[in-house]
Amino acid sequence: MRGSLRLVVLLAVLGAGYVALFQPQRLPFAVPWEAVSVEELRDRVVGLGNPGAGETTPPTGESGSTTIQSDPFGRVTDAALQAAVARQPISLAALRARTYPGSALTVVRTLAAGSNYTRQVVSYQSDGLTIYALLTVPRGTPPAGGWPAIVFNHGYIPPAEYRTTERYVAYQDAFARAGYVTLKSDYRGHGSSQGTARGGYDDPGYTIDVLNAAASVKKDSRVNARRLGMWGHSMGGQLTLRAMLVDPDIRAASLWAGVVASYDVLATDWRAEGAEARPALDSLNRRYLRALSPNAALKELRGRPIQLHHGTADKDVPYSFQKNLADDLRAAGQPVEAYRYVGDNHNLSENLRTALSRSVAFFRANL
Repeated sequence: MRGSLRLVVLLAVLGAGYVALFQPQRLPFAVPWEAVSVEELRDRVVGLGNPGAGETTPPTGESGSTTIQSDPFGRVTDAALQAAVARQPISLAALRARTYPGSALTVVRTLAAGSNYTRQVVSYQSDGLTIYALLTVPRGTPPAGGWPAIVFNHGYIPPAEYRTTERYVAYQDAFARAGYVTLKSDYRGHGSSQGTARGGYDDPGYTIDVLNAAASVKKDSRVNARRLGMWGHSMGGQLTLRAMLVDPDIRAASLWAGVVASYDVLATDWRAEGAEARPALDSLNRRYLRALSPNAALKELRGRPIQLHHGTADKDVPYSFQKNLADDLRAAGQPVEAYRYVGDNHNLSENLRTALSRSVAFFRANL
C-alpha cells in the first residue's frame, strides 16, 4: 500500500514531465508519380512494341526520380512496386539490409536512484554516432538469465529542447519499479546525441538508433536478451512498429497514442486541427505508400503481441489511427490488445495509472 501511494505521489509530482509535444513533421509522402489517366501513363511507357514489361518514369525534375517496370498498358505490377519501395531508405527491405551491432553501454553520469533501481545517463554507438540514453537497472539479485528489458521510444519533442532526464520519467519509473531494465534513447540530434534530427517518418535515422539501442541492451550482462520488449509513444509508436518488423528479438510492444496508421492514411488524414484537407491520392500512389508502410508487413510479426492505448479526445494523433492498426493486425492474424480511453488526451492524463498498470501486466505476460 505504501509503495502504491508513493507511486501515485510520484506521478502527480512528475505529471508535467511526461507531456510530449506533437508535430507531424515532414513525411515521406512526396509521392513519386503524378495522378494521371491510364492513357497518359501508357504514353510514358518505354518499349511498348516489346512483349512484357516496359518502364514509366516520374515527372521530370522530381528529386530521386527512378524508373519502374510496367506492362504494355502502363499497369504497375506488385513486384515492380515493391522494387521501387525497397529503394527507399525508410523501407523495411532497406532497414533489414543493414546491421545493428550496438555497443557496450558507457556510463556518462550517475543520477539520483529510484526507490528500488539505479538511474544513469549512458551512451552507445549507432551508425557511427554517439547516442545518449537514460538507463534504469533494478537493484537486487536478477532472475535466472538476467532482468527483462524494455527500450523506450519517446514521441516528438523539438530536438533542441530535448533533455535526457526530462519527460517520460513517470513511465520509466513504473517499469523500473516492476523489475525491468529500461533504456530511453535520445535519438540522433536530440540533447547531446551526435547527428542530425531528421524526423521519424521519412528518414531511417531514429529507427536505426532504436535498433542499436536494443542491440546495446542485449549486450549488457545484467539483461536477459531473450526477454526484450519495446514501449513507444506517439512518433515512438511508429519507430517501435518498424523496429519490431526488422528485429525478431523484440518479443512484444506497448504503443500509446501511436502514429501507426498506414502511410497512405497518414498522407491524407493527418493534419493539424483546422488545416485544409489534403488532396486525395490516385490509386498508384496509394498502393506505393501502403507498400512503404510497416502496416503492409504485419504478418511478419509472426505472433509477437502488440498492445495499444489511445484516448478518444487526442487532438494530436487521431484515435482512428489506433483503430486502423488494430484492424490491420487482426486482418493479418496477429494478437493485439486495444484499449480505448473515452475523453482522454494524447498523454492519457486521466487514465495514466490504469494504462501503466495494463502495460506492466502485458509485459509480465509476454516477456
